[in-house]
Amino acid sequence: MSQKVLLNSKEVNITLHRLACQLIENHDDFSETVLIGIQPRGKFLADRLAQMLRDEYHITNIELGYLDITFFRDDFRRGDKPLEANTTIIDFIVEDKNVVFIDDVLYTGRSIRSALTAIQSFGRPKNVELLTLIDRRFSRHLPIQPNYRGRQVDAIDNQKVKVNWVENEGEDTVYLIDR
Repeated sequence: MSQKVLLNSKEVNITLHRLACQLIENHDDFSETVLIGIQPRGKFLADRLAQMLRDEYHITNIELGYLDITFFRDDFRRGDKPLEANTTIIDFIVEDKNVVFIDDVLYTGRSIRSALTAIQSFGRPKNVELLTLIDRRFSRHLPIQPNYRGRQVDAIDNQKVKVNWVENEGEDTVYLIDR
């Protein structure tokens, strides 16, 4: 199994700043916008972006939540092992708000389809956008594209994109792994 570094720590930081600036361009003061990290891996990216928007860009009213999509997936009954759900934490209204889903890697699009279904339990958003750190553009099963992407990667099916966060794995690095 070999691995290649797609983004090192410095490149991850530059990419996060670019994504934060794009969000500010489109959502100004975030008074009509909420950020939703898709559990489990999108939570780290959502946390980092929200912190960056608060600390470095002085956006004070960021509403951040986390959405668990485990039981909304179309494949949740197909595995042999029991599923472990994450926690959904959305303590604000999404009705008539701009919702920005945040996930680390966009692969087949099935997680985003599940998130679109799951968010309906919290109201009807005015608009839904997708921000992803890595877009595996040739692997889509559904016609879903990100509004904001950190980097596009042309990875084949026997390759895996692994995003490591300093909060979880001790480093900010994105790897392309040959299985």
